[in-house]
Amino acid sequence: MTGSIFFISTNGDGSIEWIGSAMIWLLLLLSAANVALIVMSARANTRASVLPPDESDTLRTMLAAGRSKDAMTRARGGNSDLAMVVARALDQAPHGTEAMSRAAEHSADELLAARLRPLERLNVLGQVAPMIGLFGTVYGMIVAFQTIASTGGAADPAALAGGIGTALVTTFWGLLIAIPATSAYAMIRNGAIAQSDELLADVDAMIALFRPPSSESRAPLTRSDTPNEA
Repeated sequence: MTGSIFFISTNGDGSIEWIGSAMIWLLLLLSAANVALIVMSARANTRASVLPPDESDTLRTMLAAGRSKDAMTRARGGNSDLAMVVARALDQAPHGTEAMSRAAEHSADELLAARLRPLERLNVLGQVAPMIGLFGTVYGMIVAFQTIASTGGAADPAALAGGIGTALVTTFWGLLIAIPATSAYAMIRNGAIAQSDELLADVDAMIALFRPPSSESRAPLTRSDTPNEA
């Protein structure tokens, strides 16, 4: 029976306490889902998928050499966020560098929002799991106090173990889910925003190649607010 309290809740007579056990197993399933979400989110937001260094250097070299058509072809064939933003900016080249900059900003914001939206599942899981654990805590204490009341205040400690065990174990699993989920959410989200800002700076350097040397230098593209994730 050692360690079984982490997977099932039992009554004082050794029988399974089904409600408490169901909450424990729900939290176990959420824990597995949490690990899967963290791995998928981390893999989906790698630097290679947002801002591949080789691709950035290649596109900048092509544009510096005046090979805009080749750069457009390469950008349209790329799968990274950088390639999509550059392709959108080059589409606006006939309308001037300001139009290119606006198109790049709008495209980068859309792509960042699309990356941040799935991360909300981690945020929700990190907030819901402790609530489920707290529900189990309250339920377990109710069971324990009912046991005390039914025995006139002279309950056998073994009879109290089921309710108290449910209370503590559900709290344990809830926190075990919430801490990694909220930490991963913050780290991956901040990393995605930082990479998007760096992407905009790279694209602005490419757009600068289209500006006449005599024109006033334009401030680098920046994002004042995080795009709407909804």
